[in-house]
Amino acid sequence: MRRTGVLLANLGTPDAPTQAAVRRYLRQFLSDRRVVDLPPAVWWPILYGIVLPLRPRRSAANYQRIWTPEGSPLLAISRRQTEALRARLAERDMPVALGMRYGEPSIVSAIDELCREGVDRILVLPLYPQYSSATTASTFDAVAASLRRAPYVPEFCLLGDYHDQPGTSKPWPAASAKPGASAAPPNA
Repeated sequence: MRRTGVLLANLGTPDAPTQAAVRRYLRQFLSDRRVVDLPPAVWWPILYGIVLPLRPRRSAANYQRIWTPEGSPLLAISRRQTEALRARLAERDMPVALGMRYGEPSIVSAIDELCREGVDRILVLPLYPQYSSATTASTFDAVAASLRRAPYVPEFCLLGDYHDQPGTSKPWPAASAKPGASAAPPNA
């Protein structure tokens, strides 16, 4: 019998509100050709000569202002959404894992988790409902790259665009929920 798992994918966040963590995150994020579509010979001197030496200080200060006891708000909310969907799909025996396109937990670790759960089909649900090359296509690239090393490649489907589906016009309650509250995506 076939078993399906769900990979919730989000953009990502630094591991900590420090300059070093922000620099690692920005290097990974801004090195993606889907995010910055310039030839490396043009972009890398800008990235390594200007952006990475200067931007992490200001960005780390901004992250420090919004950081919570749970860590990054984006990661905390994504984890709550993952837990809510996991609870909602438990009766269907559908495991759910969270993977960030940049940073941790990675898409690779999420796919590994789902494969350890014995899934042979993966539904990839980016937590950005409108298609964009810099988000949705980049997530597809990361999923495909992580599966390239697998001895068995599970079937997978990427939901690329669902902003106009019923129930998605309002934000999920988890987007505004307090820590510890749970919310499930509409129509899950």
